[in-house]
This record gives sequence, structure tokens and C-alpha cells, in this order.
Amino acid sequence: MMVSQGSTIRALILGGTADASELAAAIARARIDAVYSYGGRTRAPADQPLPTRIGGFGGVSGLADYIRSESITHVIDATHPFAAEMSRNAVEACAQTDTPLIALERAPWTNAPGDRWTEIPDVTAAVAALPEAPAKIFLAIGRQHIAPFAAKPQHAYTLRFVDPPEAPLPFAADVIVSRGPFTLDGELEMLRSRGIAWIVARNSGGDGARAKIDAARKLDLPVIMISRPALPERQRVESVSEVMQWIGHSTRLGA
Repeated sequence: MMVSQGSTIRALILGGTADASELAAAIARARIDAVYSYGGRTRAPADQPLPTRIGGFGGVSGLADYIRSESITHVIDATHPFAAEMSRNAVEACAQTDTPLIALERAPWTNAPGDRWTEIPDVTAAVAALPEAPAKIFLAIGRQHIAPFAAKPQHAYTLRFVDPPEAPLPFAADVIVSRGPFTLDGELEMLRSRGIAWIVARNSGGDGARAKIDAARKLDLPVIMISRPALPERQRVESVSEVMQWIGHSTRLGA
């Protein structure tokens, strides 16, 4: 869909990713009326050049009500590829309100020569895929998904979060508090210094979190790779420029 330059646009960005921040900057430069929405899982989210809201909508009905009450004309789902509930809600809410929806979704990583991936469908399968013998495991999956790994407490786990954990963890772990993007050299140092033997990762795609996958290849480490969740059919693009074309604007300054 293309929108003429004379049309009134009010966009809603469902964000929380580096791609969403890049899109917010492009939309701000183009002087498009827009709101940036954070899901609220990060306590200190990055500042955006657009009006920002933080927190959930209250399911499909709440999002649909927000779209109507705020006169939203376009919704861009630029959430994390594993934010499946939000993405499903966006599809249904936009269908209910007859609002155009596009997903800005980075391409998944692909298995390259030298990679030692075990590709599995979900976190439960990732726990089952871990060895029984004690090992040092880097769980690069976010704090919302670590609890099932308590079923294998014999392992020494390393976790990395954007924010320090507020509640006790379900198992003892070495916690790194750091915000990406991460470099290959930094990831190599982290994995070597902690003696990591296995990595559990979600196939997020993109460049910001890729360094750990490249580091695993260099160190010949096995990676348990969790596949992306299945989502409803929707229009999807992989670049900010494609989103800007979709809403009828160019990313060039002064356009």
C-alpha cells in the first residue's frame, strides 16, 4: 500500500528493537505524526525522537481501542521476532479496525559452514537438548524464558540481561548486565573467559546480536538454536526504507 503525500498519517510503531529505533529516527526526520510504543519489559528503554508510550495495551481489544481512540492510520510491528503474542494481537486488532499493518522483521540467521547448530522449536526442546553431564552454558534468550532450565541444575549458567534482575533467579547463575550491540572480539573474550561450552540462542536475526553466533563458530562451540514462532500471514519487509516507501515517504532528509 502507498499513501499520497497529502494524506493524513498517524503511525503506531510497536517497538523495542534496534530496527524500531532506526525507523523512529526516519519517521521523525520525515515529520510524520507517530507514536512509539515500548512493551515495558526494559526498565530504562532507549530514548526515541517520537512521543513514546510504555506498557501493554490489554490484548487485542485494548490495542484496537487504542488504534481507534488515537486515530492511528498505520501500524508498524517492529517488535522482536519472538514477541509472538504482540505480533498476533497486532494482526487481529488491525483486522478489526481495518488499519494497514506491516512488519519490519529482520531476516533470520542461516546455518553457515563451520556452525554446529541444533535447531529446535522452543525453550522446552532447548532444555532437553542440553547434555546431561555438567557444562558451562550461555543462555542468550532473555530473562522471561530461563525458568525451564532449572530442570537441569547441574549446569553452570551464564545469563546476560539489559537490566539487573529484580527477583531471585530460578537457579544460580553468572549474570552479565549489558546492552548490545556486541562485538565479535567482546563475545570471544566473554565466552573464553567463562569457559563456555554450549550456547542457547533464539534465532533473532540481524547484526546487533549476531556476534555471539560468529564467536561460537570461531570457537567451534555447539549452539542450540531456537526457531522463530509461527505467526499469522502479514505483509513483511526487512528494511526501514521499505517501510517508509509503504507509508509514502522517503528516508532522505528534506523529502
